[in-house]
Amino acid sequence: MRDTDRQQLKNLVEMARNLRAGTIDRRGFIRSAAGAGFGFACARYLARSSPAGRQLAAAEQRAEEAPLAPSGLTDDQRHFLRDVGRSFKGTRISVISENTPPGVIIGRMIREEFTPLTGIEVDWQPVPLDQVLAKTVEDTLAGAEGTKGTTDIFYWDQAWLARFADESVGVAELLDKRELAYPGYDFPDFLPNLVDATASYDGRIVGVPFDIPIFIMMYRKDILDTLRLAVPRTMAEYLQVVRAIDEARRGTGVRGTVGQWKTGHFSLQCDASAWMWAHGGHHFNSDNSPDYITEGNARGLRYMLDLGKCMSPDVCGWDWNGQAEAFTQGQAGIVISWSEFFPACDDARHSKVVGLVEPADCPQEEGRLTRAECGFHETPGISRQGGSCLALSRHAPHADAAWIFMQWATSADVTARANAAGADTPVRKSNYTDPRVLSRSGVGPGTTRHFAVTRRAIEGRMGTSPHLPAWVALANEVNATELGRLTTGQQGVEETLRAMQEKTVAFLATGR
Repeated sequence: MRDTDRQQLKNLVEMARNLRAGTIDRRGFIRSAAGAGFGFACARYLARSSPAGRQLAAAEQRAEEAPLAPSGLTDDQRHFLRDVGRSFKGTRISVISENTPPGVIIGRMIREEFTPLTGIEVDWQPVPLDQVLAKTVEDTLAGAEGTKGTTDIFYWDQAWLARFADESVGVAELLDKRELAYPGYDFPDFLPNLVDATASYDGRIVGVPFDIPIFIMMYRKDILDTLRLAVPRTMAEYLQVVRAIDEARRGTGVRGTVGQWKTGHFSLQCDASAWMWAHGGHHFNSDNSPDYITEGNARGLRYMLDLGKCMSPDVCGWDWNGQAEAFTQGQAGIVISWSEFFPACDDARHSKVVGLVEPADCPQEEGRLTRAECGFHETPGISRQGGSCLALSRHAPHADAAWIFMQWATSADVTARANAAGADTPVRKSNYTDPRVLSRSGVGPGTTRHFAVTRRAIEGRMGTSPHLPAWVALANEVNATELGRLTTGQQGVEETLRAMQEKTVAFLATGR
């Protein structure tokens, strides 16, 4: 490792400490991280500072309280954990992860199943994602000095894969450890699109998919039925339905749709990119150059503004959680947003639309570029995703014990039980057919009745942001700011795209 790289990483760790101490804010840390070559794509992390982050807190509380489905361990798996796992009895492994519903649920199963069978203690530390990044960097620095790190397994934002690809033990190498092979682990059971988008870099699998927030369509069936409106299948039909609902129900406090248009917030970039992708737009061309001034991007932003005419004027203050809050409180008739918010619609403790909302495939894109026509692994698609992975550190102090745990924690049985308890992270094919998951497909908290839609979104409609380190800093400081001027009427579509183009070029040239 070069001295300049080492110093840059040390500075990043110090900035993470400053963030925790309150001497810099989260925006300042994101800017510093981008300068060191790290971005954030995880919607949960970027929403934590929002007052509307209570939606996330409620999801985590439901995960802590939800009853667990019966274990589906086979005899072979039980024997493996007892016999092979017991050879590591007394070992304490460390997992650094953002606090997520699947992590909360798996933490309960560790105490009830994994540790009693193996004797392996698991220190699963739920911390903000900036601390996950800082700990990963600290272990990377330790590895460069030829020593072990302090953490065995990391939860990685997909935006970090390019920088950390060599810091994990590749999955192919792990699967070759036949003496540690968990019976029935079946890695091909993971959805291939998720492996590619959230756990791979440069053709090498460096982690295991762990969660998958993704855009789906959600609509009020009662409203569509009353107005005799069909579920929209095209972008034109979606706009027509939004307008029809808004015209018929505006006087009752129900608008056509609702957005996540908070000026200067990553949520606004998320919304805009989906509409741009759906109309043949993108952010970077195939030679990794910014490419905003295109007709596809212009069509997408004009379409977004047309939708905005059917939204509450408060939308410019809402991030994704504000959007979810408005929809669950019955303030809109249809929306395209994160799948993990769908179960909240069925939770009577937080929702006024229990049993009234249905999931559906997003409308067909009017135009859609291929990944080959974009740069930095950008993959256009209306169903925007924000997934992450688990990775085994190459500097892990207890690598073998950690791999045993990692296989158990991401196995078909454990992920199915987590989803049946409301984790809403179906990353395996078998998660969609497991009887325990299907048993939760009725109306109620933690419902899985949207999973079929989620799978189709992953397999055929998934959009992935550019995987360049500076992406989230760019998205916040350039795009979300310029898009905010657009949504508040301060500038037009062409002016916005021109500003995004020029400022992105300048940002990439100067690092700020």
